[in-house]
Amino acid sequence: MSAPERIPPRSVTTAELLARGELTVRGQIRDASNAVLHCSVSHDGQEVLCVYKPVRGERPLWDFPDGTLAQREVAAYEVSEATGWGLVPPTVLRDGPYGEGMCQLWIEGVPGSELLALVDAEEPEPGWKAIGLAEVGEGRTALLVHADDERLRRLAVLDAVINNADRKGGHLLPAEDGRLYGIDHGVTFNTENKLRTLLWGWAGEPLTGEAVDVLKGLKETLGPSGALARRLAVLITAAELDATRARVDALLDSGKHPEPSGEWPAIPWPPV
Repeated sequence: MSAPERIPPRSVTTAELLARGELTVRGQIRDASNAVLHCSVSHDGQEVLCVYKPVRGERPLWDFPDGTLAQREVAAYEVSEATGWGLVPPTVLRDGPYGEGMCQLWIEGVPGSELLALVDAEEPEPGWKAIGLAEVGEGRTALLVHADDERLRRLAVLDAVINNADRKGGHLLPAEDGRLYGIDHGVTFNTENKLRTLLWGWAGEPLTGEAVDVLKGLKETLGPSGALARRLAVLITAAELDATRARVDALLDSGKHPEPSGEWPAIPWPPV
């Protein structure tokens, strides 16, 4: 009798690996405002690098409840996955060496990918969108611009849905495979309008047909019995979930990218 065929172990998804694997701290990212640990996570012969942000390392904020930033990061990933755009790296909530926290796949950004620039001009060149004027020293100003890139435009729509209060240039990570990822989504899903971003280049312009279709899909899955609504209900409050639904409705009603409200600084500081 021949030996039975060996069935290889099931390959886990990246999210499953992040959630179930053994988390090993390798170092700390020092320039972050909250505790950010560079780690590896391994399970059943698979290993990836990741970022681990323990809840106990979160600094209190005046406009967000204490100890909720990790959940908001996971909620942003869930919304990103529901769009089908995959703009946020796989992110889970799990226990770790310093308690519960957010664990996210490490993305090595590709240097030299031009997404932002300062130009000495009044209008952007073709292929670029104007953000606004920025002081560059000695009383001089320059025009801050971002690339007219469909990946950024999708991210601008996602930020409007999750009410991202901190879309800086350093939070944009172009990967080697050509994909673009957005990171650092701890200050999102506030019930008040706090959209603060560098991606204002499409403000007031009509949404793409693709974006409208995605928003219609979000509206359905955010309904009371929708799969995304169930996942978000354990990560953000009921009021924040209702506000997310309202933002999707507002985008569909207007059919346009949002414009700065004037009630809140439109551009994060520092911008990068």
